This record gives sequence, structure tokens and C-alpha cells, in this order.
Amino acid sequence: MKNMNEVRPVRKNRPVRVIQFGEGNFLRAFVDYMIDCANEKGVFDSNVAVVVPLAAFKPFPAFKNQDCFYTVLLRGRKDGKTVEESRIISCVEKVLSSGDEHEDYLAYAKSADLRFVVSNTTEAGIVYDASDRMEGTPQTFPGKVTEFLYQRYLTFGNDMTKGLVFLPVELIEVNGDHLKKCVLAMAENWGLPQAFVDWVSCANVFCNTLVDRIVTGHPANAGELCEKLGYEDQLLDVAEPFGLWVIESPVDISEEFALAKAGMPVIFTDNLPAYRERKVRVLNGAHTALTPISYLIGKDIVRDCVEDPLIRQYVNTILYSEILPGVPLPADEVKAFIAQVLERFDNPTIDHQLLSIALNTVSKWKTRLFCSFKDYVRMHGVIPKLITFSFAGMLAFYTSDTIHDGKLVCHRSDGSEYQLQDDAAALEFFKEYSAGDITKYVAAACRETRFWGEDLSKYEGFEESVLDDLSSIRTLGAEAAMKKVLGL
Repeated sequence: MKNMNEVRPVRKNRPVRVIQFGEGNFLRAFVDYMIDCANEKGVFDSNVAVVVPLAAFKPFPAFKNQDCFYTVLLRGRKDGKTVEESRIISCVEKVLSSGDEHEDYLAYAKSADLRFVVSNTTEAGIVYDASDRMEGTPQTFPGKVTEFLYQRYLTFGNDMTKGLVFLPVELIEVNGDHLKKCVLAMAENWGLPQAFVDWVSCANVFCNTLVDRIVTGHPANAGELCEKLGYEDQLLDVAEPFGLWVIESPVDISEEFALAKAGMPVIFTDNLPAYRERKVRVLNGAHTALTPISYLIGKDIVRDCVEDPLIRQYVNTILYSEILPGVPLPADEVKAFIAQVLERFDNPTIDHQLLSIALNTVSKWKTRLFCSFKDYVRMHGVIPKLITFSFAGMLAFYTSDTIHDGKLVCHRSDGSEYQLQDDAAALEFFKEYSAGDITKYVAAACRETRFWGEDLSKYEGFEESVLDDLSSIRTLGAEAAMKKVLGL
């Protein structure tokens, strides 16, 4: 079998306008993939320099062996069809360490070509640490950014045209605002000049972003997939076809960061919270609504749920009838997103385990479904019967009087064991109430304000409906109870 060096394309000599903090699977299959496509379409002209965290040396040999070329393989369903598309990414020009190659790394700060900074340092990466120092090598991501910007300031002075555009994709709300706040705090802590602080604030653009794509990374069956590709790739990166990058910027950057012109799924908006809410309510809400009850029915992975006609009808109805009306975006946009979500759930190449989604279901029900529940009550004056049923499904799912190693030990109707991990207070609650009198269990659950932030029994008919649904699940079985609530 051939190797990457025998099949790779010629890397075009483009300026490095993008520096990227992080060499992980997500950035390579999401950001770098889009930049590569935009380069090919002639709407963006940039190679990428990737900065690896100080201690992360492991990936270096593969990048060196393949001169930073690698393959992104998109597998799944799109527009009703099964998709398997591969692309060799050529835009990554260099991968270097901010520690061992500190001077080479800082040289990019002094480049007039540089314009964009992308990062994915995990949710814990954008954290201010007052103990971090610029002497030597800063250890935190905000420290590295502050040092990087200060070097740029020393090179170009107060030149307002030499500021950078920051596009963090860490999964925290207002990630750009948070990064800017940390950088300014670091600059103050280090006693850097006020003129530099002013330049950071005025010349640089910190965008808030929302990203969505399932990236499974280097697969266990990489050898088999490489055989199909016809060459070996140590950096093979697998992802689903769906992608979404929502960018909220204080200034319009859509013309210079022109990925959307290449057909990439990039949306520039002044209302990112609406898109975040759409994702939480539709994608995450559907996961939380279907997981407990579907697992009790006997399903193990998401794909099997949406391929089951009964569960598919349940998910469709809850999404289109009870969740969609509360999403603060045009209905047609939300319907199109729902269709994409259901197609993603049916991805034949990803076995998304229900028990992995079930982690911390109690808090997830509050954040993902309770908002839609309240909007439905406000709009219709009655409780939504399927979101209410999902609450009963959660109570049935969390039924046990045994906690072992910090997990609730539960059983399906066939006697098979499963263990649930959640907040300790939640597990203790279910241990105390779930295996006892069902009426007391439901009453206690509805009134547990620690979990929901309010007393759910105040919603007319909610407690009675939950009791009826839970009784049906326990006496008729989960599948029959779902049929009953759907009127089948």
C-alpha cells in the first residue's frame, strides 16, 4: 500500500494568515477542512500554522512523517443519502511547540500576514491563572495569547491594522468575550503598558462562536479504511458530514473570513444565543427526551432509536409539536435543522451509546427540556404531554435503592444491570424515593426545587400526568406506555 507522501497533492505557497492553538481531531476535521476547501474555491488564501501545547509531543512524528498532510473522511447521511467522502488536507503548513520552539512560534506574532487565531484548548483552557508568568514560557492559553499579542504590539506598535481576529471554538458560552477578559486580566497582572491594553481592546476582534460536528477521530479500523483509500495515513481523521460554525463578531468579518462563499456551513450573526438555544433545545433536547425511555424499551444506540417506527414518531412529535414553537428563530430554519438532526441520529457509521448520553440526565432535563416545557405552557395554557412523559421516563430510568462506587445501580425489565452517574444529591434522592411508594416518589420529584429551580407541581396537571405515565411504564412496559401517550 502506498503512503501519504506518494499520493499527497502539492502544497501551494500561501501566506500563513491563520495560527491555530491545538492539533486535535476536531480542529483538523472542522476548521482546517473548511479552510482547505475555501482555498481550493479561491475565496480564501491562507495556510495554517498549528501550535501544540507544551507537553503534547506525541503527534509530532506523524505530522513530520507526512509533512502535515492528512485525510479527512466524512461518513454518514446527508440529504437522504449515505455519504463517504475523503479529502487530503494541504493547508496545514507547520506544526510546532510553543515551548520547545518558542522563538519560531513567536515569529508568527511578528508576521504582517497573520490575521486569524483559532483555538480549541477545551473548556478548561480559557481560564485566568494569576500565577502564570511571561518569563520563560507562559503555561496557560490566555498567558500564551497575551505574550503573543505583546510581541506583535512591540513589532507593530499602535498600528490598528495589525490586530488579530480571534475565533475560539471552545465549548463555553461567549468564548471570545471570556478569552478577551482573561487576556486583559493577564496584561494587568503582568504590568504591561496601558497603551498595549488599549491596543488589545481596540485593534483586535474577539468573536463568540458556536460549533457543531461529530468528529470520531482516528478510527479503530483505520487499516481497513486506508485500504479503501489506497494509501496509509497515520493522521486519518473521521467525522460526520454535518457541520455548523456560527460566528458572532463585534465587526463584520464575513468578507475577509470568506469560508461561507466556498459553501462551508458558516453563519455570521448578531444573535448567537438563538443558535445556541436551537442546538440545546433540538439536538440536545431530543437526546435527553429519547434516551431514558428508549433504553428501557431495549435500545442501546441512537441510530436504533430513530430507525424504530414508534420511537421515531415519539421524537418527531416532541420536536415538531412541543419544542419547535419555543425556538427563537424562524420556523422554517428550525424545521430544516430538525431534519438535519434526525438524519445525524441515523448515521450508519456512529454507534452513539445511550448510556453515554445519560450522564447527568437530571441537570440535562432542566437545561434542555424544561425551557421548552415552560414555553409550551405559556403559549398553549396546558402542559406538553410528551415532554411530561419524558420526565416520567427519567423517573423510571432512575429507579433503584442501590448506589455502588458513586453510581446508581439499576435494572431493565429483563434483569440486565446498568449504572447511572449523576450528581451525588440526585443519586441519593433516587435511592431514597424511587423504589418506594410511587405516589410519594412522583410528589417528591416534582417538588425537588434543588434540581429544577422551582416546584413543578405548580403546573396544572403535571404531577398527575407524571404519575399516570410512570404507572404505565411500570405496569404495561416502556413500549406500551409510549404507544399510550401517543394515542396508538
